Amino acid sequence: MSIEERLGRIESLLLAFMQQSEGRCWYSVEEFAHIVGRSSFTCRQWCRLGRIAAQKKASGRGAHKSWAISHEELLRYQRDGLRPAQ
Repeated sequence: MSIEERLGRIESLLLAFMQQSEGRCWYSVEEFAHIVGRSSFTCRQWCRLGRIAAQKKASGRGAHKSWAISHEELLRYQRDGLRPAQ
């Protein structure tokens, strides 16, 4: 395989990855934590305290519903940081 073919394959894989990432609407706490480089526990606390705008989704473990964080909130956090403490 030539270098041009390899580069073409890498470019097509990157394009597919970027298109997949753009279509994402909601993230779990674990996914959000991985993206922003924090622990799941810390991000879950931010959700509880309102420092990150998140919603409880209907599914979860037993009686406890899990948090869902929108893509817009991820972008807002990356741009502005945490919301003020309430």
